[in-house]
Amino acid sequence: MLTLDTRVPAVLLRIDRNPFHHGTLGAVRSLGRAGVEVHVAAADSAESPVRRSRYLHQTHPPPPPGASLREIAVVLRRISHRVARPSVLIPMDDAGALAIGRLQRELAETYLLPDQARGLAERVADKATLTEVCAEAGIPHPVTLLPETPAQAAAAVRQLGLPLVAKWSRPWLVPTGTGLRSTVLVRSAGQAQELYRRSEEAGSRLLLQAFLPDAPGHDWFVHGYVDRAGAVRGGGSGRKHRSWPRGAGLTAVGEWTPDPGLRAAVDRLVGTLGYRGIFDLDFRVDPATGEHCLLDFNPRPGAQFRLFADGTDLDVVRAQHLDMTHRPLPTAAALPGRSFVVENYSPLAALRALTAAGPASTAAHRREFAWHAQDDMAPARALWMLWSRHVTRRALGRMRRTARPTAPAAPPAPVPTTRERAVADA
Repeated sequence: MLTLDTRVPAVLLRIDRNPFHHGTLGAVRSLGRAGVEVHVAAADSAESPVRRSRYLHQTHPPPPPGASLREIAVVLRRISHRVARPSVLIPMDDAGALAIGRLQRELAETYLLPDQARGLAERVADKATLTEVCAEAGIPHPVTLLPETPAQAAAAVRQLGLPLVAKWSRPWLVPTGTGLRSTVLVRSAGQAQELYRRSEEAGSRLLLQAFLPDAPGHDWFVHGYVDRAGAVRGGGSGRKHRSWPRGAGLTAVGEWTPDPGLRAAVDRLVGTLGYRGIFDLDFRVDPATGEHCLLDFNPRPGAQFRLFADGTDLDVVRAQHLDMTHRPLPTAAALPGRSFVVENYSPLAALRALTAAGPASTAAHRREFAWHAQDDMAPARALWMLWSRHVTRRALGRMRRTARPTAPAAPPAPVPTTRERAVADA
């Protein structure tokens, strides 16, 4: 039985606007069920399902999307003043993780944080420098080119072949309302050149990367927490059975699938970096070599982190709270085969899981839902009301665009890799 220090609150920070971010709800429930006072500063609407959770103590005004580092610092200082106690601070998106990494010394007076090397979170999250990180640690990575001119972008297409993947190296800087996506599938040299010409608008460099085709069993993820001593605690490796959107994006249905080789590679990676704190890594198998290629290194919890709640109910956010309050972390008690289902992205799988026979206690160990929980039903009800309106608006928008005889061409097909942005493609 885990015993968290309930005298120490937790503050969850999320800057990217996404009312369907189930990872935030997972963190609220995980810490709240353990008796921790949970505060949330997230860019959500007043209708956000997270706000309905019985385990949420208080919400706070978040930094606005695109906020400066100074604005984020002001918000976090204001929250710490209201909480009036040292708190464990956990970012739930990349923008928050990078801001906390830059403000670590300033925040250390009022927040309990992993002792992360300055600039490391940004280095692993930046898709351009991730290529260098993988090379240093001997981790397979898709062939990636960084063109310096439109002509080089066209040459990269010839070298890598079509289709290929185009990514902005710092997707958290991509402004909203521009039509730019964090990742797109490129099908022509002209498309690659046009994307390159928008680099200044996107706010970061364009990467062109070899495309690894989607196939059953090829998408993997690894979560974990690196403690003060540098040991990886909690988490595990999982296989993505369904994603939203299909073939890419966030995990809609995932399964805890141990892979000792993959876990050893991850241990080597975080050890080489001297990384501390929570991480979420995305991999895809290269069909030509059979190797797991690292696609993304997210320096924060993944939205499906509760998949890896083990036999002691340890997960990565509880691991951070225990470690930051100098409480012992239990020995791992893996639950292979445990599943995680996001109901609004895979409703049929959710229905099958909900109606599956078996004792409730056994079912709780066997699977976890993103929204539905017997002890916290209000968020699921709020989710379905909000999701119905969202789907209806999207459908009406498509109908209007179809009805226009001179409708503009559709943007390139997205291949999102950042969970926070996946809802835009729902």
